[in-house]
Amino acid sequence: MHRMGLTVADDLDQLFRLYHRELRHLAYKRVGDPELAADLAQDTFVRYAGFTQKQPNQPINQPRYFLWRILSNLITDFGRNRVRCGEHALLDEVAAELYDPQPNPEQLLELRQQLTLLHQALNELSPACRDALLLNRVEGLSHVAIAKRLGVSPSMVCKYIMRALRHCIRHLGLVDQ
Repeated sequence: MHRMGLTVADDLDQLFRLYHRELRHLAYKRVGDPELAADLAQDTFVRYAGFTQKQPNQPINQPRYFLWRILSNLITDFGRNRVRCGEHALLDEVAAELYDPQPNPEQLLELRQQLTLLHQALNELSPACRDALLLNRVEGLSHVAIAKRLGVSPSMVCKYIMRALRHCIRHLGLVDQ
């Protein structure tokens, strides 16, 4: 998809450079945790990419305000989940015991196909991008911890993760190339 001569990926990259720091700062002011704020800011761009994929003919005239709205919704959801986890933990435990986690055969096939595509996408990444993404999303390390481990700045870790996420999203067909 093209808007004003840019692909969605180019558009996302440009928006990330323009607004990531601002969104991270806004999130930090609301949640008070720099690592959570960084995650929320990244998730904002992932949601933005998902929206542009699902609504390719709906132009976003003011992307900055659209990103703010997404971030605000994520922060609200985070707050609700925190309250819900505290108040309804017993109900969640009962629901977890009753839930059958086994996917049906069709879901299993689709999951295997997606996993294969994800492995291919991860193998195409530079080692730094792949490591940053896996350390953050699989091992749950903060940007600061990843930066120390990789010997780079937290800002560079953020860039690595966003680059890796964009690549994986495109490879899985979740956004137009």
